[in-house]
Amino acid sequence: MLSVKSLDAFYGRAQVLFGLDLAVAHGEAVALMGRNGAGKSTTLKCLIGLVPHAAGEMTLDGVDIARLDAFRIARLGLGYVPEERRIFTDLTVAENLEAGRRPPRQGSPDWTAERLFVLFPNLAEIRRRRAAHISGGEQQMLSIARTLMGNPTLLLLDEPSEGLAPKILEEIATTVSALKAEGLTILLAEQNLRFAGAIADRVAVIETGHIRWQGAMADFAADTEAQARYLLA
Repeated sequence: MLSVKSLDAFYGRAQVLFGLDLAVAHGEAVALMGRNGAGKSTTLKCLIGLVPHAAGEMTLDGVDIARLDAFRIARLGLGYVPEERRIFTDLTVAENLEAGRRPPRQGSPDWTAERLFVLFPNLAEIRRRRAAHISGGEQQMLSIARTLMGNPTLLLLDEPSEGLAPKILEEIATTVSALKAEGLTILLAEQNLRFAGAIADRVAVIETGHIRWQGAMADFAADTEAQARYLLA
């Protein structure tokens, strides 16, 4: 479904991605793991078109997305939940969802506000509240739900566990697992192994802009040496 080959990216003169190769198959959940500053967020921003790449290939369902604008990539079915959440704080929860609405897409679940309120019952209870006045965990749920209103075929999640209480984190992990069970393809940028392990089938570990380790999540979860090398400071 998603294929990335030999991807290079820069911030100014500083190169941050070096010949990165990555693939995600239909219905699969892949965790892109690594320390802060390893290149996880930059990779996702390159995929959605927010950071220009200097070299390499990126295709989504066989379509070259390497030189497309971000809005065109989104219309092809790539949904992006940024680390900063980026919700509309002056709108209500329900209005935020409406802002993300796109027509149904063949091959992906048809998400509606009411269906998402079943998936995120916390949001149903506060649907008329302005997003500026909801908790950080609720904002993260809203960011995911609003992206789902675009009916993506592939969901990019950037550090969804960041700064959340353990109970909220467990709820979001359960919800993302339910999305995977619906057939949604997921690429998750994360450094929380417990959270990623509850969702992902495979792991690609990034360090200083290079993919250093790839394999099954079960193998990585059992490899304490690799965890210490790539995830611990």
